[in-house]
Amino acid sequence: MSFAPLTNDTFLRACLGQATDHTPVWLMRQAGRYLPEYCATRARAGSFMGLATNVDFATEVTLQPLERYALDAAILFSDILTVPDAMGLGLRFEAGEGPKFERTVRSEADVAALAVPDLERLSYVFDAVTSIRRALGGRVPLIGFSGSPWTLACYMVEGGGSDDYRHVKSLMYRRPDLMHRLLAVNADAVAAYLTEQIRAGAQAVMLFDSWGGVLADGMFQRFSLAHTQRVLAQLPRTHDGATIPRIVFTKGGAPWLAEMAALDCDVLGVDWTVHLGRARALVGGLPGGPGKALQGNLDPAVLLSSPEAVAEQAVAVLEAFGAPHTDPTRRGPTHIFNLGHGISQHTPPEHVQVLVETVHAHSRRMRGTA
Repeated sequence: MSFAPLTNDTFLRACLGQATDHTPVWLMRQAGRYLPEYCATRARAGSFMGLATNVDFATEVTLQPLERYALDAAILFSDILTVPDAMGLGLRFEAGEGPKFERTVRSEADVAALAVPDLERLSYVFDAVTSIRRALGGRVPLIGFSGSPWTLACYMVEGGGSDDYRHVKSLMYRRPDLMHRLLAVNADAVAAYLTEQIRAGAQAVMLFDSWGGVLADGMFQRFSLAHTQRVLAQLPRTHDGATIPRIVFTKGGAPWLAEMAALDCDVLGVDWTVHLGRARALVGGLPGGPGKALQGNLDPAVLLSSPEAVAEQAVAVLEAFGAPHTDPTRRGPTHIFNLGHGISQHTPPEHVQVLVETVHAHSRRMRGTA
């Protein structure tokens, strides 16, 4: 499978600790309801899953933010719950209530019935990856993604979103053996899913551990981190001669950054509760040495404020990370600008323009490349 060569590889180089002439920026959930053109396409599709399972629609909405903004990466338009849906749990989206599963996983029999799904059931995702990659024409890299084993388990056991995670936590404490069996199936399914995305054209992959932060210390390491590592251990390091960076984002993961430094990944995403300078000192590594690139971490609520505040806070995030790595002869601490979680649907699109322009301009000033 051949694709157009990349004309902007800034994001990939930053993932791998290489010096860049500006700090790359992309946004979690950058193709979403804050964009009127997305809402129009979703209306044509009839539903969220109608959008996500149609290759043409998924391609169209993935590219929409790139038509507006000079973003440095695209991310596949899909949902983290495609994998448990392919396991036969019956995913549906209810207006105002979010995702729901027709069947939950709470008993020994439920767990015993789980298996890594036939990837043919997810072919619409892989077809979308290839379609998007071709449509990008080498403009920017394409990120593939999945939910983490723990985050998927939260939805599978709870049957949807949760405020207190009582079912999944109760199962974890009452039957840790059963929870580990569930998480192992999830990890192997996610690894197969991401590997197939890479084969289809994804140039980097990201694990969203959205609910890792709800776990107690000690439990996070056993039930989230260990199974995230099980996924990473199965992923190909390279494809078609190119290194495939891995990104792990744990919302609420600040207490465990030092332990996450041991993960077999290239980038750690952090939420807005983390000071990037302290995170850099902890996991960023020394020039020429091992370490993780950092991704984040503007509070998404900043984008709801004013253009002046957006610019001010964007600069603050860049300055918090500190002096950029500029030596092209060796690896060093690098930063990928992003939000600390997904963009709000109430975000004025023009505020995103201010953000992207500010990040590019100020990060160039910091490097003397403006």
